[in-house]
Amino acid sequence: MSADKRMSGLLTALLENTRIEYIERMQVSDFSEPYLTAERLVHEKLYLDTDQLSEIVAEDPSLLAARAGDLIMNRNESENPAVGVIICCNIIAAALEGLLSVAVEREWLDVDDQGRVIVDDEELSQDSQYPIEIDFSRSEIAKRNLALGGASEMSQIFSAAESAYLDMLNEQNSQQDAYQLALDISSDYSVFAPEDIAPLIEENPLLLGLRPDDLIDDDLFEGDAPAGLIISAHLTRMMLHQLLELGVEHGALVLDSSGHIVVPDDPGEPPIIH
Repeated sequence: MSADKRMSGLLTALLENTRIEYIERMQVSDFSEPYLTAERLVHEKLYLDTDQLSEIVAEDPSLLAARAGDLIMNRNESENPAVGVIICCNIIAAALEGLLSVAVEREWLDVDDQGRVIVDDEELSQDSQYPIEIDFSRSEIAKRNLALGGASEMSQIFSAAESAYLDMLNEQNSQQDAYQLALDISSDYSVFAPEDIAPLIEENPLLLGLRPDDLIDDDLFEGDAPAGLIISAHLTRMMLHQLLELGVEHGALVLDSSGHIVVPDDPGEPPIIH
């Protein structure tokens, strides 16, 4: 994550407050353990709750380009991390870099001849496992917006896809066409751009709790998809299921004896982002 003029004002304030607290903690500790103090502080302060993070993403959609990489230090989250965790870990990494710069400027830490920060082996040898206690299933913003009623931005997108599907379904004459058409429409109406996903998160912060869940082509993203595409993949799958159900309701698709939609032979690719 790079800091630039588009950075969220909320995030800028958080990072500045973190910097101030870092200096205060170092003074209290008589300037001991500059690296561990910085690391502990950013993990303590910058695992943000669902609603706070959604407001930051709304101000700076570029955060949705964040990838997990090797930044997630919590083993329970590293295998299949939530979107919110991926974003927070990138914020934490950027904040830690900033605090280490402060430490170098104040001569609490040195750098080598290549400009790399030198950290005492004792600080690096400690096991750095930080709990992640964010509950992405809770959001006062989502609860409030649900109570307000009305058509959400997401429901409008899904409604437009349904209308397009029904319009084109009338021109088709086979189950193969109906199934492939659902695949095509769900792909066409998927939301991929960070600037388009951010308003959906602002409206429903619970989207930050979505996880990759094997929905994204590992070969393309090397098993490390951008946070925004994880949301896109889930929305695409949801839309496909909705369109297929619509196809059943209108007799264009049929169910088997177990109540599952009969998929035509040799259908198009499933809705995996690639």
